[in-house]
Amino acid sequence: MKKKGDKGTPAISTASLPDVIFMILFFFMVSTTMREQDILVKFTLPEATEVQKLEKKALASYIYIGQPIPSLQSKFGTAPRIQLNDSYKTTQDILEFVASERDKLSENDRLQMTIAIKADHMTRMGIITDVKQELRRANALKVSYAAQKTLGYN
Repeated sequence: MKKKGDKGTPAISTASLPDVIFMILFFFMVSTTMREQDILVKFTLPEATEVQKLEKKALASYIYIGQPIPSLQSKFGTAPRIQLNDSYKTTQDILEFVASERDKLSENDRLQMTIAIKADHMTRMGIITDVKQELRRANALKVSYAAQKTLGYN
């Protein structure tokens, strides 16, 4: 004798599944940042004990200095190179680079523009000095140097 209304377990409702999928999709769309440029030099940042984070990364333009990545070393050699945006440049191109980066910003943000130098710890100071001189000529006086934080014990 069966009880009235005993028809087995009901099927799992999938009505809310599209909502969950769209919620996950929106989460990844909001939280993901796109890499704007490919890094063509390999570098290991120097270590420092007193470091500060950049306050507004959107106002920072990056100059990378280091050896070309292994796949490009046959073409460009192993001497340190300066990378501006997506290509190798010389110190003479920094003036134009700063002007183009400055033009991308609004009038109010131009004064707060920061040039961040990410250089390999084995890069000679001569190259860094040349870059600094060109930045000074371009009136880009807010310069930061990327470094890894260390406790200072060795």
